[in-house]
Amino acid sequence: MPAPTFANPPGTLGSTAGEFLPAPLEGEIRRIYARSPLYGQRFPIHPAQLQWSCYREIPALSKKEIVERGHQAFFADYAEIERGFQTKHYEYESTGGTTQSPMTVIMEQGWWNAQTVRAYRASPILREFADRSHRKCVLAPIGCSSNLCPYEDHPFPHRYFDGTVYLNLSSDPFVFPEPEWDRIVLELQATQPEILEGEPVYLSLLARAVQKRGVRVPSLRAIILTYGKASTQHGRRIAEAFPAPQVDLYGSTEAGYLFVGEAFKDNSQVIDANAFIELVPWRDNLPDVYQIYVTTRDREAMPLLRYHTGDIVQQRATGFRLLGREGGLYFRPDGSLVSPTDIDAALPENFVCWHYSLVQTGETRWDFHYVADEAAAHPEVETALAGLLGAGARVSAFRRKFIAPAASGKFALLKPLAR
Repeated sequence: MPAPTFANPPGTLGSTAGEFLPAPLEGEIRRIYARSPLYGQRFPIHPAQLQWSCYREIPALSKKEIVERGHQAFFADYAEIERGFQTKHYEYESTGGTTQSPMTVIMEQGWWNAQTVRAYRASPILREFADRSHRKCVLAPIGCSSNLCPYEDHPFPHRYFDGTVYLNLSSDPFVFPEPEWDRIVLELQATQPEILEGEPVYLSLLARAVQKRGVRVPSLRAIILTYGKASTQHGRRIAEAFPAPQVDLYGSTEAGYLFVGEAFKDNSQVIDANAFIELVPWRDNLPDVYQIYVTTRDREAMPLLRYHTGDIVQQRATGFRLLGREGGLYFRPDGSLVSPTDIDAALPENFVCWHYSLVQTGETRWDFHYVADEAAAHPEVETALAGLLGAGARVSAFRRKFIAPAASGKFALLKPLAR
């Protein structure tokens, strides 16, 4: 059986040919086993040089298993972690994701900032900001990564940490009253950030608020789309208000940042210094589409080994396209795949909205909800999407004032029925 395929560049792993693991990967696995008793309990490994056959026997780790075992299982002496909280050596975050129960993530102090810097260095657009002071504004769900995100209504100066202003104080951008948008836009103007980072729906609605108030932010050098899947509709609306290069930065609270690339360019690359990413074949009829198993690098608290994130990627000539979560992708009856990227491509060129969601309500019935200032030509939109979905699909379009997020605070572009 051939060696597994990895998304990392060959220079990182060295040769994967032969029966033995490359030294960088084996070294990281042994460090993870030394740091966390969880892995030895699940699958002991021998001291001899590891072969690929042994690597494959290490069971993939799921979020469900972490939640069931509890974060304490990663540590031999949890009292040490409690002491670490008191001395600020450790911090914690809770992540609910989109489909599962909340999970507590323990991280060593400074880990989130360090892996963010490594992510910036991996991006030609963000590289200039990695090792120098810069101003950044973040507009994302309240429960975002890192304990720096505020949970209380602190006044503006007290939400400014190391050059970053956290703009959001509420949970759903569609219900922000106009005075709240006044505050956010004013703080954006006051900060004059070089980077604007946020969840795509939030940033799209921020673009609407900025245009409504006739405001420009000429200081911006880069837009980071993260925390959620961006559509080209989001990207276009954001670019109209903030004409700066857009970066797609993908990761999770528990694993850190994993891929970075230019938004909508299908050129995302692994953030090599943060993780080894194994590409696991997903469907026989989709040879270029993979699940990913993540092994974190240089992580002290809660290191992850062959962690099944639930995300699907497609290998392209220029890099990777991040298709989304397994549960957020649709398969036609003939087995072919529909992803949010396909929806973007199918929508009429003159279609304009701030956000949309395509929701399956029956075997062949779909509702297309969108938020826009003006109604679209519904028959044209419905015909285009029905043609995309195929197999006798019927689509009904509805213009909405708002589209509610999931309980986790995240938005979905495509919501097929659970299978």
